[in-house]
Amino acid sequence: MKVALLGASGMIGSRILAELSSRGHQVTALARNIDKIAVLPGVTPKAVDAFDRKALATAYAGHDAVMSSVHYLASDADTLIGAAKDSGVPRYLVVGGAGSLEVAPGVQLFSTPQFPEIYLAEAKAGGVFLDLLKTEASLNWTFLSPSAVISPGERTGKFRLGLDNLLVDGAGNSAISAEDFAIALVDELETPKHSRKRFTVGY
Repeated sequence: MKVALLGASGMIGSRILAELSSRGHQVTALARNIDKIAVLPGVTPKAVDAFDRKALATAYAGHDAVMSSVHYLASDADTLIGAAKDSGVPRYLVVGGAGSLEVAPGVQLFSTPQFPEIYLAEAKAGGVFLDLLKTEASLNWTFLSPSAVISPGERTGKFRLGLDNLLVDGAGNSAISAEDFAIALVDELETPKHSRKRFTVGY
């Protein structure tokens, strides 16, 4: 497929880029600084400003799907979603946050006392982004939330999927490697199972 990936140089975005490339997809890798984008087969770097709706829509146009992997506090939700709609792309897949996942009925992770204050604003902005997506009638979106901890690690291909509830293992840990997160997202690209839905991935 032809995929436009916004935030291709970031910690998660770079893993998604590598996964897309390894599976033979043609990727337009979008970032503000293209010097940080990995040189990989099938990858074409392109500089773009995430706050420029017209430029984003132009960069997205003609692709089979757009993947968005940018920090919510370093972007504008209306601009990002609007650009995806303007471009006419058939699919819009978003790297979400874990904060809006539920840990009990009606209780989101970011509202619990143990949630780190340093991540609270970003987590709440991710929840707002998801709520905005849910109001979109025309955009075919998917929002993938990681587990509570996502970091560089091993590509195992062994993980669980869920929907709106935080995934926790038998020891009470909630984690996923960025590499395995990328597998789950690209799997969704290739075999859509969560159209206009949020889902999550974890060990």
